[in-house]
Amino acid sequence: MGCGTSFQRGVFMHVTIIGAGLGGLTLARVLHVHGIPATVYEAEASPAARAQGGMLDIHDDTGQPALAAAGLTEEFRGLILEGREAIRVLGHDGAVLYEEPDDGSGGRPEVQRGELRRMLLDSLPAGTVHWGHKVSGVRALGGGRHEVTFADGGTVVTSLLVGADGAWSRVRPLLSDAVPRYLGRSFVETYLYDADTRHPGAAKAVGGGSLFALVPGKGIQAHRESGGTLHTYVALTQSPEWFAGIDFSDTAAATARVAQEFDGWAPELTALITDTDTAPVLRSLNALPADHRWERVPGVTLLGDAAHVAGPNGEGANLAMYDGAELGKALAAHSGNVEKALAEYEEALFPRSADAAEDGVQLHEIMFGESSPHSLIAMFTGGEQGK
Repeated sequence: MGCGTSFQRGVFMHVTIIGAGLGGLTLARVLHVHGIPATVYEAEASPAARAQGGMLDIHDDTGQPALAAAGLTEEFRGLILEGREAIRVLGHDGAVLYEEPDDGSGGRPEVQRGELRRMLLDSLPAGTVHWGHKVSGVRALGGGRHEVTFADGGTVVTSLLVGADGAWSRVRPLLSDAVPRYLGRSFVETYLYDADTRHPGAAKAVGGGSLFALVPGKGIQAHRESGGTLHTYVALTQSPEWFAGIDFSDTAAATARVAQEFDGWAPELTALITDTDTAPVLRSLNALPADHRWERVPGVTLLGDAAHVAGPNGEGANLAMYDGAELGKALAAHSGNVEKALAEYEEALFPRSADAAEDGVQLHEIMFGESSPHSLIAMFTGGEQGK
């Protein structure tokens, strides 16, 4: 397997992107807008190989500018689910502690992650994404060139490699020895389908947008998605060993054990756990150091979680897309000097990533610290605890 090149403004440039997530696809699209060819290698066998997660709020200072740079603003607007910016905070007894309706004036419209990914895929030339290409190794060849080896034994050699391959990136070791560390907390993910008909109590509790039912160290967070789906993340501050003691392949036993941590909570809240229509999925939370950075290495860089995975704070997908757009724009602006483009991109990437990571640490303290849920309500209302 070889690496093609195309003539771009007097220089040869072809970008090899590892990972067809939102960040890698945004980069490929912005490069395409500027006439720069790219190839994306993705481990998944096809676009439909797995579910792509739930709702994303697309921020007006990161995700939306990225989509504008990709020339996809109108297509994005067609994906927005109206009313999903509503917020509700409940006590463990189901009492409403705070409610904020979606009045249409917010800057974070909600879309389905899978539909956003499909939009990006559809915007690329046929054949841009090579499916079923799981990376098994990457090595430097010198002179800014790198060889990528795939699980099937194939290889590709490239002079411009971008790791957009997530928290456990195979490209990152070319730049950094850092590895993500467990944050001491995990989520258990569940889904309830056709909730208004089949799970009316839980549907009423969640309302039209987001639900937060939190106490120090744990909580139930849910979101209303399209088609009456309720998507829930149950947060528990426990060790990996504690979670290892749960057989998540046994849905009934696993959900009963997780729900036990919420004994005495309102049944419409615990139903989001026990009534799941899918097997519960454990999502361990891991993060790189907030100040993660690396020295410039010719011919390679990172974006998204590969560069700055952090605790979930609503910024991850937005930052990945923004990284991709900014890198694409830098390469277009300095097409005759790739190293200048990469250095410019990374110079802005590092402080942006560090700020977002620190904000995430603060958010998790607000949500799961000793003052929860009052600290979260204070954040929503502009009170001191939320600053």
